[in-house]
Amino acid sequence: MKAIIIIILLLISNTFMTLAWYGHLKFADMKWFSKLGLVSIILISWGIALFEYIFQVPANKYGFNQNGGPFSLIQLKVIQEIITLVVFAVFTLLVFKSETFRINHLISFTLIVGAVYFMFKK
Repeated sequence: MKAIIIIILLLISNTFMTLAWYGHLKFADMKWFSKLGLVSIILISWGIALFEYIFQVPANKYGFNQNGGPFSLIQLKVIQEIITLVVFAVFTLLVFKSETFRINHLISFTLIVGAVYFMFKK
């Protein structure tokens, strides 16, 4: 159960991270946002990224096996990376309608899932 909670925290964290890193590209379509300067956009992104850290730090702290969690440091990183890619792919398809998901993307994700499999293989 603890592993599921850690993965959910990482999923939420990465959703905020993706929004902070790439959301401003879509927010530019909004009239008020398009008038903001770069410094304002950076501050808004930092504000969103704060929520990423609110979920990321506890996920890593409580997920790390030396703190009683179920994952090694390397396993935490690999889980986080695959979640990042999945969240990014979903975000891209839902928010940026001009992007397409092609077979080479599917193949690359399959290889990443294979990497996760080998990461957890003893």
